[in-house]
Amino acid sequence: MRESKELKQHGLKATVPRLKILELMESSKVRHFSAEDIYKYLLDDEVELGLATVYRVLTQFESAGIVIRHNFEEGHSVFELANEEHHDHIVCVRCGKVEEFNDYEIEQRQVSIADSLGFELTDHSLNMYGLCPACRRGYS
Repeated sequence: MRESKELKQHGLKATVPRLKILELMESSKVRHFSAEDIYKYLLDDEVELGLATVYRVLTQFESAGIVIRHNFEEGHSVFELANEEHHDHIVCVRCGKVEEFNDYEIEQRQVSIADSLGFELTDHSLNMYGLCPACRRGYS
């Protein structure tokens, strides 16, 4: 089982909660999950894990470098698998939907700005906020 091997590579035992959460995150078309999202998906699949267990596993995954936690405005946190290439996010301020994007010009501009200020850019994140198409229709 691939998930079991991956957990062991990160120094974690292959417990049922860890395997179920990792399997969900790897197999889903959804790329950003709140702990509550994961809890609901698992309940729908009749996997009985408490919300506290989901939070604990996600925190362990974050410490092990398996997932990245993004803390968006108003306390909205989501997790995504850490093996993704760099990308930025745009977040709907109404429903919390998160979309990823990568723009070469924005990336180059950030490096240029850091350089002009005498910094060597080692990491960065860009989060933009707005209304997604569905929520915009709701405001019409």
